[in-house]
Amino acid sequence: MQSSMEAKHYFSRELLAWYSMYKRDLPWRRHRNPYYIWVSEIMLQQTRVDTVIPYFHRFIDRFPTIEALADAPEEDVLKSWEGLGYYSRARNLQSAAREVKEQYGGEVPDTKKEISGLKGVGPYTAGAVLSIAYNQPEPAVDGNVMRVLSRYFLIEEDIMKGSTRAFMEGLVVELIPEGEASNFNQALMELGALVCTPKSPQCLTCPVMVHCAGRIAGMEESLPVKTKAKPPRPEYRSVAIIEGTGEHAGQVIVRQRPAEGLLARMWELPHVLAPQQVALDGADDAVQMDMLRGAMHEEGIAMVSDNFVMEADHIFSHIHWHLRVYRCTSTLPDLFTLPTTYRYIEEKDMDELAFPNVFIRILRAYFKEQAVASHS
Repeated sequence: MQSSMEAKHYFSRELLAWYSMYKRDLPWRRHRNPYYIWVSEIMLQQTRVDTVIPYFHRFIDRFPTIEALADAPEEDVLKSWEGLGYYSRARNLQSAAREVKEQYGGEVPDTKKEISGLKGVGPYTAGAVLSIAYNQPEPAVDGNVMRVLSRYFLIEEDIMKGSTRAFMEGLVVELIPEGEASNFNQALMELGALVCTPKSPQCLTCPVMVHCAGRIAGMEESLPVKTKAKPPRPEYRSVAIIEGTGEHAGQVIVRQRPAEGLLARMWELPHVLAPQQVALDGADDAVQMDMLRGAMHEEGIAMVSDNFVMEADHIFSHIHWHLRVYRCTSTLPDLFTLPTTYRYIEEKDMDELAFPNVFIRILRAYFKEQAVASHS
């Protein structure tokens, strides 16, 4: 492990010079508004920058202040977040905004103890906001930063270990030049995002190549050392597109998920867990449709199953959904009142209700097919 003072000074100096010339023009870098920076950092967790930019603009337009976010209906926040995934981030962000409004007068706290006490704010987010918005010499160590430090200082410890992260946080504090916390932490993240990439790092264009111990040892491609995460477990689910009849013709039945747990309070197509041996065999479609009919009957929805429509899948951090989708027809009378968590929707209603990405894809494909069929 290399950690000489010369290498550290060189790293900090050259990194800041490179950042001043090559940093990307990102919307949250055009100001020091701690609320905007906080929102961007939450959005950027597990999401690419290019994906986040339009979401950031829409979110800030819709909720321009802490108070606006705190006071908004949760369904509006989830709708604005729709497509970014990891929806607990949005819920935690709104809960924390309410804390900031009530406890700190709408001003994002500028102390580590206070900001770390907000819901959903971990060590990285706290460090990012304190350093970028308030220019405090706090570390903001994420995957990009750990990769850069592992390579430059030839750190061979597993970055999934808490002790390794703690060591790197201390190292970053040593590296931050006085008065440059905001630019330095952003420069460190930027180097990892643009140059010191996970695969095929661009060493020849790296501003700190000369003293990079990982490159000198020929280990730039094998670092950082990282324990592989456990793959998400597969789940096989049978999904029903239940078409309305009579006055509900052209509509489909959707339901709202429970208030707690995965995808809480979001809308979805009804679906049931299918045994793996059944789900993997398309010849057993009749079995899956029977399962759907039985499950819907128990929830007060009477229907008949028609045919298989499509396959889809969605990967969460710990679950991989494999979906088999069936077109079904409601046999409910027009005046029947659906259970409280169910409702009929048309395509335009999707502009107001928040759906997980996988159900957006299924529903958009379905409504598109129906539109084509109606004009043929």
